[in-house]
Order: sequence, then structure tokens, then C-alpha cells
Amino acid sequence: MAATGDSMASTSTNVDGTDNKIEKITFSQLGVIDVLCEACQQLKWKTPSKIQQEAIPVALAGNDVIGLAETGSGKTGAFALPILQALLASPQRLFALILTPTRELAFQISEQFEALGTTIGVKCAVVVGGIDMMTQSLMLAKKPHVIIATPGRLVDHLENTKGFSLRSLKYLVMDEADRILNMDFEQEVWIAINSTQILYEDLSTTVDKILKVIPRERKTYLYSATMTKKVAKLQRASLQNPVKVEVSTKYQTVEKLQQHYIFIPVKFKDVYLVYILNELAGNSFMIFCSTCVNTMRVALMLRNLGLTAVPLHGQMSQAKRLGALNKFKSKNRSILIATDVASRGLDIPHVDVVINFDIPSHSKDYIHRVGRTARAGRAGKAITFVTQYDVELYQRIEHLIGKQLPLYNTEEQEVMLLMERVTEAQRYAKMEMSELSNRKKRQKDEDEDTEESSGVRKKFKKKRKY
Repeated sequence: MAATGDSMASTSTNVDGTDNKIEKITFSQLGVIDVLCEACQQLKWKTPSKIQQEAIPVALAGNDVIGLAETGSGKTGAFALPILQALLASPQRLFALILTPTRELAFQISEQFEALGTTIGVKCAVVVGGIDMMTQSLMLAKKPHVIIATPGRLVDHLENTKGFSLRSLKYLVMDEADRILNMDFEQEVWIAINSTQILYEDLSTTVDKILKVIPRERKTYLYSATMTKKVAKLQRASLQNPVKVEVSTKYQTVEKLQQHYIFIPVKFKDVYLVYILNELAGNSFMIFCSTCVNTMRVALMLRNLGLTAVPLHGQMSQAKRLGALNKFKSKNRSILIATDVASRGLDIPHVDVVINFDIPSHSKDYIHRVGRTARAGRAGKAITFVTQYDVELYQRIEHLIGKQLPLYNTEEQEVMLLMERVTEAQRYAKMEMSELSNRKKRQKDEDEDTEESSGVRKKFKKKRKY
């Protein structure tokens, strides 16, 4: 454990990674004021996590922060508490901006800010895609204290919403900063390779547009479990002598997470999935797929087998995405099948098992996916399906986390007993997928016909006037 650039050895670390005297440290000792300490107690935050112990004093001292910690380690609290304390010291509207890569994470961060600031009247606004721009414009017109946004939709408002400005902003936070910065940096590299002569003209990528319209004199916090170390990206965020707060020195998962892999032929993936779900029945599952179509197919197949599964992917409307997430959070559904829109930041304490049905193409995404379980000191299990086509990707994951995972034991004869039932469920799922596709196509055709008809009617009315 280290806090580079600042002398704050509040805890000592044993060889096994445990901290001495961690129970004796309180939020008050870190410098958090009483009203926020009470809010932490109401949320049942008894003692600060490792990242909170290291980051909060650094932030309260007025430094920019680059925070690296495992998933589920309390990073949101590490930046929310200093911001709220600064807001209390000098109340101001449009005080802080939190950028996140996904909509679901934005809503979750908003909930935590509102919970921590409930006694001091903090107002938050969530600005993400998939929601009516006018509704969001009305929220922004009320000038909330904290805006939690995805970069693309925020730029839409900065360019199109009259009267909206972030010139008085005091704090900028990039949660899952590596994802936010990487998306823009990849575009910058592409421009440099293919059209060098207009590199500087086309450099206004999404985050750059935001950075240009907010004050340079501000506090900036970057947080992630898999932070990139490229200095160029940090310079783009205009950090001034940031303090690097690091509670994990390499890409790693939490100690209480049991990780396994299972090597199977690709044609039997569905059967093995059903077998594991039956073997571990009674647990709460998150199953990750690589595409929206496969997410929907797996969800329909499991439903046909009588399992309470709900899908979550990027092609769903925002209302349906939030509905699916709330059903899973409230334990009305025990299985959430999702793409990587659910892999980062989501805090659902009751997740017992994460299954990588499709292996992630980027090794870092593995760390974020399995971080949905074994959060805040709890135990959890992760199982990764590896087919004959995934060996190289799997080896990259083992290299990244620095260890070889044990094989998850299965009884092949017992698995194959499920083959007939699973095949039938696959057939029904395929039919339902086809029906859904046809329904969407019909709806699209009807919408187009309606538009044309209305246009004809308008022309007809005009003719009748003469």
C-alpha cells in the first residue's frame, strides 16, 4: 500500500496483505466532518476501506488524486466525501462533475451522493443517453450541486442547451478513468496514422470538448481498478502534480474471490451453463456475454428452462435497462445476463457468482467483470468458460492477474443428461428471437408508412385550400 507524493502512513501492511489496526481508524480521524460521519453510519460504513484511508486525507489536503484500487473497494466514497465536505465549506451550484463510461454506473453514483448528502440537501442530476434531452435540460436549469454524466450526452448539452455552462466548476472526477481516456486516445491515434495533416484540427474528441469548457483551476480525481500508466493521457486531463494513491500495485482481484476456469467444446457451452446454474442453485448470478444478441438468446433459453433470468444490454431502452437492473437488485430475479455495460462499477452486494460465458476480448475487462462479486470484504466465486477458440485470450488474462486459475470440477455424464432439455430450450429461444426480430421489423415498417401517410395527408389538405 502506498500513497506516492504524500506522507500518510496511517496503516502498516503485513506480508499477507492485511492491515494492522484497521479497526481503530474512523472517518473522523481521516478528517471527515461530523455530519458526513453520521451519513456514513446511516449507510453502515463502519470503517474506511483501504482506498478511502489513503485517498480521503490526500483529497482533503487539496491535492489532485489518481486512485488505483480493486473493484468493490469503496472508490465512490473516496471521492464523494471530500467533494461534499468542500461543498459544505463553500456552497455553490454546479460544483462538481462526475464522468462515467456507462449509464447504470451514473445512476448508482448519483444514489450514493444523495445518500451521503441527504442531511445537507445535496441536489444531483444524472445526464446520460437514452433519456429525453428536454427533461434533462430542465434538471440542469435548476443548477444542481453535482452532475453525474456520460461524456457523449454531456457534450450534447454543452453544445445545444441554452444557458448551460460549467465555467464555475470546482471538481472533476473521472470514474473508470482508463475507459474514458482510452476511448478518446484511440481516436486520436487513428487520426494521427491516417490523416496526419489534420491531427490538431480533429483533436476535439468528447473528453477534450469537456476539458476545454471547464476551468483549469479545479480539483481533478481519476479513479479505476485498471488505470493506464501512460503519462500523456493524464496530461490531457490537466492534472497538476497529482498524488498517486495506490492500494494494489498490479492488476489484481480481491483475496476472497475464488476464481476457476472450465475448458469445454464450444457446442456444449449452453449445457455446461445450465449444469453450473443447477449445481450452484440458490445463489445469485451475473452471466457475461460478448454481444447483445447472445445476451438475449441466453436469457430466453434459461427462461424456457424455468430459471428466473433477465437480460441487460446496450440495445435495450434506458427504461428497460433500469427495470432489469432493479429486478435483479431487488432479488426478484436471481440471474442477470449482461454485456460489458454491466461490468464496471455496479455495486450489487448480493451477487454470489460471476460466470464469463463469453471470454472478454480485453484482459482488463475480466478484472472488472469478476469484481461484481466478492465486494466490500464478502466472498464470491467466478467461473470462466474457455473453448478451443479462447485459449490465447485466457492465457492473457492469467498473465495479467499473475496466477494460474484452478479447473472447475464437473461430471461430464451428469452434464450430458441435460442435453435434451437444453436443446429444446435452445429451439424455443431461437423461435422467440426470430419472432422478436420480425416484430421490430413490422414496427419499423408501420412507422415509415405512418410518416408517409401523414405527409400525403398534409399535401392533400394544402391542395383542398385552393
